[in-house]
Amino acid sequence: MDVEAENGARSAPAGSTWRRGRPLVLIAVLLALVIALHELVPNRWGNLGSLVATFLPWFVLAVPLLLLGAALRRSALAALLALAPLAAWVGVFGPQLMPVEAAAYDLTVVQHNVADDNDDVARTVELLLAEDPDIVALEELTSENLPQYEAALEPTFEHHTTQGTVGLWSRHPISERTRVDIRPAGIDASWDRCLRAVVQTPEGEVTVYVAHLPSVRVGPRGLAAYSRNRSAELLGEAIAADPAPAVVLAGDLNGNLLDPGLAPLTEEVSREEHGFRFTFPSALPVVQLDHVLARGAEVRDLRVLPRSGSDHLPVVSRVSLGQ
Repeated sequence: MDVEAENGARSAPAGSTWRRGRPLVLIAVLLALVIALHELVPNRWGNLGSLVATFLPWFVLAVPLLLLGAALRRSALAALLALAPLAAWVGVFGPQLMPVEAAAYDLTVVQHNVADDNDDVARTVELLLAEDPDIVALEELTSENLPQYEAALEPTFEHHTTQGTVGLWSRHPISERTRVDIRPAGIDASWDRCLRAVVQTPEGEVTVYVAHLPSVRVGPRGLAAYSRNRSAELLGEAIAADPAPAVVLAGDLNGNLLDPGLAPLTEEVSREEHGFRFTFPSALPVVQLDHVLARGAEVRDLRVLPRSGSDHLPVVSRVSLGQ
């Protein structure tokens, strides 16, 4: 047998570790590009951009699977490039994982979609009041549960207003209260999910919106989010036209802050992200749908509270009015 040929045959397996696992290499590269360039994913073809944004924080879980695949294929190149999605993920989410120092604030705001089938009103209210809030915003109030929430919250909050299925309770006087129409086309006039109230705090006047945007659904054609997106546009337009110097929005927005479908709204009100604040479903949260955002004020902190009888987790935020 030719010695040179024999040596070449013996060395082939070692050299092939850089050629094996090409499908894994392709997947890793594509995943890294999607994570790093997620803002460029078009929100067409079944709201693809929104779908990617919804699950983007979880894309990092593909890295161990890629490393396992690379080990099974004995592919050095696949193992190396499996770290590319991790690097892209750190580039996107790393800044919000940095620790932040406690800062002064003026208001404590609690936000909760209480769920229309939540039959434990007493425990839900007890959980919310444990945060000693100045403002409580609730969604999915019904003709059956609203009197119970009013009775349970009245001893703590002298002022409150409701509109349709949303409500606002405040320790401070409410000087204005109006309905905000965010109904997308084709939805019945009885659909009423947004209010605007002006709260007179010791630190100054703040305009509070409480909103519940339409739900989204994942199906064979992607993410069904037209109604949610249209409501976000209408609410964004209302806030943009509002001359109030300080605006706070509390609500179930049915999307996270990376979702391009919410861009018309998050361009008007925002907050700096710190960590991950998943709120839905309450049994095993995988996405944040519940938010407190601001303009002319600063949401300094937002935490997720323990589970109530709802399918959403409540959140509490500390807001500085900066006045």
